[in-house]
Amino acid sequence: MYSILIVEDDLTCLEMMVTTLNSEGFDVRIACDGQSGLAKVREKRPDLILCDILMPELDGYKLLETLKSDGAYVDIPFIFVTAMGNRADVRRGMSAGADDYLIKPFYPEELVSAIIGRLHRVVWNEKESIHLHGGNPTYQKEHAILREQITEREMEVLLMVGRGATSKQIATHYGISYKTVEVHRSHLMRKLNASNAADLARWAFIAEQI
Repeated sequence: MYSILIVEDDLTCLEMMVTTLNSEGFDVRIACDGQSGLAKVREKRPDLILCDILMPELDGYKLLETLKSDGAYVDIPFIFVTAMGNRADVRRGMSAGADDYLIKPFYPEELVSAIIGRLHRVVWNEKESIHLHGGNPTYQKEHAILREQITEREMEVLLMVGRGATSKQIATHYGISYKTVEVHRSHLMRKLNASNAADLARWAFIAEQI
């Protein structure tokens, strides 16, 4: 189970993110300011951090700077979630070393897609690929399931999900309706016995290795 640390002092936004990510199979911890967030990171290293910018004690920029200066935490994927959405703010956040930038308000699917896409790029390669390439019988069986049960279009949708694409983006990319994408996702969840987004992402990561 992937561990997500949310550093956010807006309780309404925090509640939405916690509810969404818990329902999608992630292990979620929270902190309401940067100083508490830093303590949480040192207590237990998360797989990914979601962080607001404007917070008391230690703001998001300072938290990111602190983590990037520490070799033990420099590679943790870091996503800003903030209402500061003008182009200068986005450039500053990305220049500071953030991996992504979500502008409030955002939809739950956008949040989940951003996380999956980032985990795909970093966490999977570090923690899972050794098993995939090591001939693990479990993964061989899963490769067979993907080859035998998943249609070509379903595989295309699955791979885009793993790269962090939303259903709307997938629909636009393939020139199909949003409803059709949702049907494909539903079939994938059923065929792969995936109960949430984290499960589906894992299958997407495995599919990339075929």
